[in-house]
Amino acid sequence: MLNLTRDGEYAVRAVLYLSSQPEGKISLISEIAETQEVPKSYLSKIMQHLVRAGLVRSRRGINGGFMLARPAESITMRQAIEAVEGPIFLNICLVKKGECHRDDFCPVHPVWKEAQRRLLEVLDGKTMAALASDGEALSKKVKKKQK
Repeated sequence: MLNLTRDGEYAVRAVLYLSSQPEGKISLISEIAETQEVPKSYLSKIMQHLVRAGLVRSRRGINGGFMLARPAESITMRQAIEAVEGPIFLNICLVKKGECHRDDFCPVHPVWKEAQRRLLEVLDGKTMAALASDGEALSKKVKKKQK
């Protein structure tokens, strides 16, 4: 069920950071951790999940680090979250038919189902490229206000 943990939050931050880097740039775990304010050892575990999910590539060795495995335009916020959290469900009754014995007669079940559909629609509708672009615009706005 949906309970976005630090894992999900940190996964989004890490993929967002990589999405804001020039294409092909390899980023060190230490720079991602520092800029995203995530403990390095914790982030290392998150990055393993993102690599297994095919969102991020890792390179070992002296010039090693991380980069996106595919264009940021093709990675959604939902994919980043589910890479570490697993499938998103708002309620146990949505996991599978029969998971809740009240499925067939509960008047709230359709509401949960609609809420989940809308949530997933929102998360699928936001690509990491769009979020990176939004972040750049916000950063410029803040810098302009500080002057």
